[in-house]
Amino acid sequence: MKTLFQAAVITVSDGCAAGERPDLSGPLVAEALRVAGFAIAATVVVPDEISHIADALRTYAATANLVVTTGGTGLAARDVTPEAMRLVCERLVDGIAERMRAEGVKETPLAALSRGLCGTAGRALILNLPGSPRGAVTSLGAVIGILPHALDLLAGRTGHGGAAEPGT
Repeated sequence: MKTLFQAAVITVSDGCAAGERPDLSGPLVAEALRVAGFAIAATVVVPDEISHIADALRTYAATANLVVTTGGTGLAARDVTPEAMRLVCERLVDGIAERMRAEGVKETPLAALSRGLCGTAGRALILNLPGSPRGAVTSLGAVIGILPHALDLLAGRTGHGGAAEPGT
């Protein structure tokens, strides 16, 4: 990776925010991003509340190139991360979410139940990952190779100097 991008990881979980259980997904996502060459600007935990999620998304999208959430993407009543995303994002990037779900269903048919979105807020890309540690890592792994190009485009670096990755 030519450029060192800044990433923030937001875990969305009532239980983790209340200190009732440890955050397992957030640290795994942060480590996968570090290994891929991202600098981790922040890791935070917020409860499953639209206002808390939206505030965190806005805060970190203002300073980080990439904001990754984990949790709150399912069908339960408290799963409201996609609703917060719709309040914050200017544009949705459907292909990234589709690619994550397509990879996830190879491991479990339950991945099709994810309502996770991907979108942009200013020059930041925001990804919603599932809350399960395995689902979060699988979803991130499905798209991590295309993230530097997406972030370059958002930063205004629109030149296409080399061959495109197959399938992009």
